[in-house]
Amino acid sequence: MSSKPEIAQRLASRLKAERTAKGLSLDALAKLSGVSRSMLSQIERGESSPTVASLWNLTRALNVDFAELLDAPDGRNGPILDVVRAENTPVINNKAAKCLIRILSAPDDVGGTEIYDIHFEEGARLDSSAHKSGCVEAVTVLEGTLEITSNDVSESAGVGDTIRYLADRDHAIRAPKKARAILMVKNA
Repeated sequence: MSSKPEIAQRLASRLKAERTAKGLSLDALAKLSGVSRSMLSQIERGESSPTVASLWNLTRALNVDFAELLDAPDGRNGPILDVVRAENTPVINNKAAKCLIRILSAPDDVGGTEIYDIHFEEGARLDSSAHKSGCVEAVTVLEGTLEITSNDVSESAGVGDTIRYLADRDHAIRAPKKARAILMVKNA
C-alpha cells in the first residue's frame, strides 16, 4: 500500500541515487534540468514534492523513465486489496496551472496507464509537452466545462463528456470556470 510519505521518500532516495550514479552534483543536475539547486536539495531530502514539470525535466536530465523513480524496490505485485485513503492519496498542487492533481493510479502503473483526478480553479491551464510516441489521453468531465487542445485542434467538453486525444504532441486542458475531471493517460 502506498502513502504520500512513502512515495515522497522513495522518489527522494531514487532521485539522489540516480544523480550520484551518474556522477552529477546538485549544481550540475540543476543546470541540466532547469530545476533550482535548492529545490533539488529539498526534493532529495523528502521535504518538498516536485511539480509535474520539474519531475519531467529531472527525468529527462537524468535519462530515466518516470516509473523507475517510483517503482517499489522489491518488485512485489501488491496485496489483493490495496486501499489508499483520501488523506494518503498523492497530490500535486500545480499552482502555476491553477489545479490540484490527485494521483489515483498505483506507482507501478506509471509509464503504463495512469489515472488522475484533477480539480481546476477558474482560469486553470494545464499545458503539456508531447509525451512518448503513441501516448493517448482521455478526459472525462465530472464538474464544469473544459477545453481540450491537441495539435492545435480544440474541443469543449461538459459534464459526462469524454474526449480522447493524441498526447504525443503538445496538448492542453483549460478550465474557463471551476471544474473537475478524471484524466487517463495510456502510454504506448
